Amino acid sequence: MNRVVRNALLAAAAGAGAALAGRELLRWRRRIDLAGRVVLVTGGSRGLGLVLARELAARGARLVLCARDADELDRASKELSGRGARVVAIPCDVTDREDVARMVRLAREACGRIDAVINNAGVIQAGPLEVTTLQDYEDALKTHFWAPLYTTMEVLPEMRARKSGRIVNISSIGGAVSVPHLVPYSASKFALRGLSEGMRAELLKDGIHVTTVLPGLMRTGSPRNAQFKGRHRAEYAWFSIGDSLPGLSIGAEAAARAIVGAMEHGDPELIVSLPAKVAAVFHGLFPGVTADLLGAVNALLPGPGGIGTRAALGKDSTSRMSPSWITALTEAAARRNNEVAPGES
Repeated sequence: MNRVVRNALLAAAAGAGAALAGRELLRWRRRIDLAGRVVLVTGGSRGLGLVLARELAARGARLVLCARDADELDRASKELSGRGARVVAIPCDVTDREDVARMVRLAREACGRIDAVINNAGVIQAGPLEVTTLQDYEDALKTHFWAPLYTTMEVLPEMRARKSGRIVNISSIGGAVSVPHLVPYSASKFALRGLSEGMRAELLKDGIHVTTVLPGLMRTGSPRNAQFKGRHRAEYAWFSIGDSLPGLSIGAEAAARAIVGAMEHGDPELIVSLPAKVAAVFHGLFPGVTADLLGAVNALLPGPGGIGTRAALGKDSTSRMSPSWITALTEAAARRNNEVAPGES
């Protein structure tokens, strides 16, 4: 290697090192201490929302949780209070703008302010296009686009007035790479990602940091309460097995630590799990190849038929394959994260 090439490589390495050091310094300058801060978590009664609430409570945050199911919310609130967390639980349908306004008003009355929001509420509908309806797309967009927008717009005035605030939008790797049999989900998560990235660019001037989170598969236990169409038992089997496999999926607790850390530091984006990062990079470099590869994957997934356009919950779609020893991790997560109601098996 001649001297010119060696010097160029050394200069490039030094430049890259300086850039990384500068980025880390900026992250730490943006960092906030969550102790005593009020954090609103939508969809906070079970699954990832509940795991995030536990992580936030461990860092000293005050919690406002909302969800549609009052019984689930009550169980989550009691569990968190038993851990010493300060919790306000407010039943709310976040797809209803007036209900969101009521919920935020009650949260302010109880806590005085809202310092951060995690837009986490979600819905999963799995099935081939042949059994997917327009209502599926509308429901997905209401939950993944309009609900985060309603909630964000309610808290923005006070954040702007204080010149500080954190907003975290839980999109998905499905918001970067559209996944077969999850088209309404992916389309709505793409919409949320666009909203989130645009808001970050416009709100930085107001001291508000918006973080877009793109998780891959996480072992939260959520397949039990997801919706499956067509050959619903086969759909539930492939989904719950993939959700449970180590290496392909990540533990919910590790994901929550990463997400809360990204919020603390005001990071612009977080991709959770190595497979999700690989998928995002590959799609960015080879979008056409990715689409064709996913077409091959689609050929292996269940075809239409079964219950057609009707939807069945995962817990009503069991089979010889799921639950089984292959899905043990997801089943354990479901019991741990309030996905299983009292009396359910």
